[in-house]
Amino acid sequence: MPLEPEHRREPDSPAKERAIAALRDVFDPEIPINIFDLGLIYRLDISPEGHAEIVMTLTSPNCPVAESLPGDVERAVAGVEGVKSTHLELVWDPPFSMEMLSEAARLQLNL
Repeated sequence: MPLEPEHRREPDSPAKERAIAALRDVFDPEIPINIFDLGLIYRLDISPEGHAEIVMTLTSPNCPVAESLPGDVERAVAGVEGVKSTHLELVWDPPFSMEMLSEAARLQLNL
């Protein structure tokens, strides 16, 4: 299945809804949009046992927060009720583009 932003799918569990809310509190410092609505989260799966699998990208391989943002994402999801462990994979394909933005992000940026 090709990767696309997670915001295009409906949450399938209460734990996932809580994780999405936590991700909406994590921001790319260069863009005033949370990383979830920015489209950086390609997949967020939480098993019934509480294991969270996260696949994400960054706006650029040279992103100044490339070292810290994935850790921020893992910590945000790890702090969610019902999540017992996390694993994050950082990918570059497909690359980030403005088409990844959610409708809310587009409105916020007047696009």
